[in-house]
Amino acid sequence: MRATLMYGPGDVRVEDVRDSRVEQPSDALVRITASCICGSDLHPYHSMPAGSAPTHMGHEFIGVVEDTGSEVSTLRKGDLVVAPFAYSCGTCQFCRAGLQTSCEKGSFWDALPQEGGQAEAIRVPLADGTLFKLPVTPDSALMPSLLTISDVLGTGYHAAVSGGVTQGSTVTVIGDGAVGLLAVLSAKRLGAEQIILMGRHTSRTDLGCEFGATDVVAERGEEGVTKVRELTGGFGSHVVLEAVGHMPAYEQAFGVVRPGGTISRVGVPQYEEAPVGMTSLFGGNVTLTGGPAPSRAYMEELLPPILEGSIEPGKVFDATVGLDGVPQGYADMDERRSLKVLLKP
Repeated sequence: MRATLMYGPGDVRVEDVRDSRVEQPSDALVRITASCICGSDLHPYHSMPAGSAPTHMGHEFIGVVEDTGSEVSTLRKGDLVVAPFAYSCGTCQFCRAGLQTSCEKGSFWDALPQEGGQAEAIRVPLADGTLFKLPVTPDSALMPSLLTISDVLGTGYHAAVSGGVTQGSTVTVIGDGAVGLLAVLSAKRLGAEQIILMGRHTSRTDLGCEFGATDVVAERGEEGVTKVRELTGGFGSHVVLEAVGHMPAYEQAFGVVRPGGTISRVGVPQYEEAPVGMTSLFGGNVTLTGGPAPSRAYMEELLPPILEGSIEPGKVFDATVGLDGVPQGYADMDERRSLKVLLKP
């Protein structure tokens, strides 16, 4: 079968690899019908550690079950399923608490050697707890939107839920990537009254306004902080959703949050140390929350509005490629020529 491999910074290749297959009784073999490139895939694309190559890529996918292990009880051949970006057992204390990203038996896809979602097929461990059945056919026009519950919509929604967005909230979203835009959509659905989107790319911020943003701030740094505070009467935002993961975005977050407010981070942090002292969080009684989204926990909740057509999160996809187009898709996303690339193997 063919799969996407990353060999080093900027070096993505599509190659023939060994066929994925059922190896454990709890596995399912899934033929991938839709996948995509994630903004977080660009982190190793910029700075992949030496000695870790080649790595199979991709953690968001929809596909058809082709085979199952002897212990799999909820799935059968022919089921159309979507997978979250972390696999999980569904039964441990953390899964039962809706925190599948901390599953005692599970992990993230990049921890599973020789498997990835940007491929023709994939072995799914802990299939009963991981995979979520979809009530449509693989050729459904809803496929792009349904794919977002694998990661980017689940992550944007997790940011808003963790941040405590409620009816009447003032929310600032930092980042105009797919996660940031779907954090806007999520904040709107949870009742936010004012949603300020901090982003500089007009084609993206226009989509953010379609999703519910009431204001756009293109400025960065202190200038951006000042603009947000002006828009909020000088007080700052009740909730800040940080969807970037770099230090300047975090600094903007504590610059625009109001006293007693909450910063919810879902952009994968590219740092280990960050200000939490008197002038950043402590002095203003600011809460810091967020983390990897347990997308599997939100799938049942997010499916109905997509099926009903009341939300269209699939609008974040602005390019579609086959497997041969994946390397160029990475380059296009890296150069911001594409917001998010849909893959149809």
